[in-house]
Amino acid sequence: MTDQWPRYEVFKQDRPDGPHRNVGSVHAPDAELAVLNARDVFARRPACHSLWVIPAEAIMARTAEELATESEEPADGEVRSQQYSVFSKQSQRQTMTYVDYMGQVEARSAAEALRLAARAADPPAAVWWAAPTAAIVRSDEEVAAGFEAATSKRFRLPNQYHTVFTMRQLRRAQDEEEAE
Repeated sequence: MTDQWPRYEVFKQDRPDGPHRNVGSVHAPDAELAVLNARDVFARRPACHSLWVIPAEAIMARTAEELATESEEPADGEVRSQQYSVFSKQSQRQTMTYVDYMGQVEARSAAEALRLAARAADPPAAVWWAAPTAAIVRSDEEVAAGFEAATSKRFRLPNQYHTVFTMRQLRRAQDEEEAE
């Protein structure tokens, strides 16, 4: 047994027309707090239109090679199909770290959803994730709007603070006091 809270994968959408991208993960006791933690960690400064969190345990992840070698599970007539959200990473290059939302598929399991998405993909992806769409907790507009980018605040570069000059003045004044 672990004393750590469950892990949630965080997906952020910067613009209304942009993709939801995996930006990291947070730990939280429930999905609502996971959204709030995600907002605090991933949406403080950069623009953020929407956040999604998904329990890490609800996500099935496979590489393209694993999908190609896995055998298909036999069709079970009693398992009802449901909506799965599918995500992919287009490259294994280290500079390409994003896993992007690709859309939804109707499937009886996450494995079947991954296979369906991989077959339809153009161009092919290197890594695939699938999770039941019902497991996704989305930020409402109020949560996303609460952390809009600070556009009116002026940010200074470190060289604009004149710290070295000020420290020299303080040291000279201190040296003069000690000399007296």
